[in-house]
Amino acid sequence: MSNSLYQKENLKSLNQLKNLVPNQLHAFSEFNSNVLKEGALTRKEKELIAIAIAHVTECPYCIDIHTRSAKSEGATLEELVEAVFVVSGVEAGGVVSHSTHITNALNPDADDALYGRSNLKNINYLKKGSPDGYKAYSEFSSSVMKEGQLSTKFKEIIAVAVAHATQCPYCIEIHVKNAEKNGASHEELSEAILVASALLAGGSYAHITNLIQAYND
Repeated sequence: MSNSLYQKENLKSLNQLKNLVPNQLHAFSEFNSNVLKEGALTRKEKELIAIAIAHVTECPYCIDIHTRSAKSEGATLEELVEAVFVVSGVEAGGVVSHSTHITNALNPDADDALYGRSNLKNINYLKKGSPDGYKAYSEFSSSVMKEGQLSTKFKEIIAVAVAHATQCPYCIEIHVKNAEKNGASHEELSEAILVASALLAGGSYAHITNLIQAYND
């Protein structure tokens, strides 16, 4: 047995699922294939979103599989890297936007609602506490969303998917509005969110191989 927890050949153990959970396996396969098929978003665009979400879930199996799938659909290395930097920007933004809770946490008379839209006005707490760091964050966040090999519209669609995967309500609010402003349709956003859903399910699915190996050790 290898000491490595992550080897491509590990995925062979997933063949056992046909006997262990045939109904669930079939339903997952249908779900995964349906959300990744061509629709309002192209197959290439969906694979780019899948790569982004695979970096959210940090699933090496998913990264390997969807990098190869994206490449076969015509995605360039530059496009793939830009998509992953959107993830970095949104994840950084999730932390920054949640800093707005500090003000409420220190206020004994704060409202009971933990997620009010008005919370974002408290972002000044971070700006005042670390102005240079906040400025550098803002410049980074802006740079990853600029038009490059991927359009600003598509980057915002990726950001919406990432925001749902990271479950950040502030990020969802901001990037849905930005995506709509840049011309994203209801259908495109819906498809992107379902790709995110499938990738989160897929990360759990792929790691069943580790469960099987641990059980059989």
